[in-house]
Amino acid sequence: MNILTAEGLAKTYGEKRLFENLSLGIGEGERLGLVGLNGTGKSTLLKVLARLVEADAGTVTTRQGLRIQYLAQNPSFPAGATVLEAVFAGESPVFLLVRDYEQALYDLESNPADERLQRRLADLQLQMDAQQLWAIEAQAKSILTRLGITGFAEPVERLSGGQRKRIALAQALIQPADLLILDEPTNHIDSATVAWLEEQLARFSGALLLVTHDRYFLDRVVTRILELDDRRLYSYDGNYEQFLELKAEREATESVREDRRQNLLRRELAWLRRGAKARSTKQKARIDRVHGLMEQEPEAAGGKVEIGVASHRLGREIIELRNVTKGFEGRVLVDQFSYTFRQRDRIGVVGPNGSGKSTLLKLIAGRLVPDSGEVTRGQTVRLVYYDQENEEMDGAQRVIEYIKDIAEVVQTPDGATITASQMLERFLFPPKVQWTEIGKLSGGERRRLYLLRKLMEEPNVLLLDEPTNDLDIETLSNLEEYLEQFPGVVVTVSHDRYFLDRVAEHLFCFEGGGIRRYVGSCSEYLAEEARVVAAPPVSAPAAVSVERTRQPQLKLSFKEQREWETIEERVATAEAEVARLARAMENAASDFVRLQELAEQHQRAEAELSQAMDRWAELAEKVEAIEAERAGRQG
Repeated sequence: MNILTAEGLAKTYGEKRLFENLSLGIGEGERLGLVGLNGTGKSTLLKVLARLVEADAGTVTTRQGLRIQYLAQNPSFPAGATVLEAVFAGESPVFLLVRDYEQALYDLESNPADERLQRRLADLQLQMDAQQLWAIEAQAKSILTRLGITGFAEPVERLSGGQRKRIALAQALIQPADLLILDEPTNHIDSATVAWLEEQLARFSGALLLVTHDRYFLDRVVTRILELDDRRLYSYDGNYEQFLELKAEREATESVREDRRQNLLRRELAWLRRGAKARSTKQKARIDRVHGLMEQEPEAAGGKVEIGVASHRLGREIIELRNVTKGFEGRVLVDQFSYTFRQRDRIGVVGPNGSGKSTLLKLIAGRLVPDSGEVTRGQTVRLVYYDQENEEMDGAQRVIEYIKDIAEVVQTPDGATITASQMLERFLFPPKVQWTEIGKLSGGERRRLYLLRKLMEEPNVLLLDEPTNDLDIETLSNLEEYLEQFPGVVVTVSHDRYFLDRVAEHLFCFEGGGIRRYVGSCSEYLAEEARVVAAPPVSAPAAVSVERTRQPQLKLSFKEQREWETIEERVATAEAEVARLARAMENAASDFVRLQELAEQHQRAEAELSQAMDRWAELAEKVEAIEAERAGRQG
């Protein structure tokens, strides 16, 4: 049974027709992924289905009482809202009460002697008790902390765009919903948090509709793929891998159909050219059919980004980092790091948010000066830095002018030259779009345009800082193919596991305050990290033959006995440390640098507590087995 049905939807943005006569049904518990090129209208379609934007034509009907939660690609919040107020936004009585309680607590901290505020807080605490809302508040804080947001009373407007996106994600996850609509939920979160989000969505019982460029995430989370292509919507049952197979079959069928149309058209034209005259109704009908075939448009195969830009020759001396150190406000992000880049290096940079990945790229690029150490570059190095924020783009500038600022013509790898306009067409900016102001493009189209401009500088060293954010899967696939053939050096900061698996041959891993070099793929590294973090299981007692007349008795080793005697104290100490750091984070809400340090310490303390609890459970199980065996012998 459908919980949402859309029929005959059409939407135009400016002069561009995004989709028309589009119909869609979403069933209970369905998990849908929406894919398509940037600028085809994916985000607009999500907003129409979420009832945030009106379609030009068509209807959207929902089951009575359907609760929809929507995560925007670029979320906004009320002015002055704190983190918790943003998470508990909405008009439900539950969230109104939680917001009132948090506001009263904040007011009382500012005026602790105010008796009126004391009475109000006490009254709200009773209401929270009566409705058992402490678990909801704790869950919200837990999700925020897991997403790297620990200043719960911090005004949202002071936070970065990535932090605001994570707050909006927490808001979508905490509020009750029958349908969760997520626009690029994996942007601005690290690989470990993406894996955590996969687990959260696996436990979500409602329906899910999402747009994401993360192909591993798409493959693991969804069970049906919707493709928005040339104003139409195609549906494919299965995950991303099955979608690729089914799409190839569809395109092959459409190719055969177009071949048949062309063959029929050729035969009919040959008949006309032999001088057939419309002397009968039958002949007249045949002539009309020829004209009809000529007017038909072939089934659109969809646009394809073509990346083909030459690069400058790179000499033997490239870039060398010698004992480079860089920190901010007392916190060291890069410490005594050394590396000499080699021809065709393919390096991925991974690590938690805020660990220093972008700082390392900026040191390599010369945008930052190290506190100590040295960075040297060879004379032939032509370096391009692909930034996260597109800061250099002027929204009032025309698309064609932005590209012509770099070059009127560009050379392709095969030695040919093409104009800036032709290059724009290869990047799916047709002539009628090239005179559009940049500010009128979608976020993904701006990223694609920014990528083209950077590649037109003909680099031989490419530094890519989160290149997968806001780029569509088609563009990413073509970028991956381009980087495979790129003759120079590529260094990529990314949380996209699929992208890193395709383009990186070894990694710089930010972990524990240092940078470790790892040879292998991102997936192999993450799997290895997961094995290290997981507590090793206690070995099961070896199987004993039933023919033996005497079985060895269970007992703790000397080391295990000493560990058992101290494990409870270890757990208590870890719990106290977690609680202490949580209090310290609340007190440091206005000191961002200190807050980041405390958040990292809090994460390590929670990991220590988890390991201690797991070890306590293992030892307790073994002690119980020993006591049971002893009781059996005595009986």
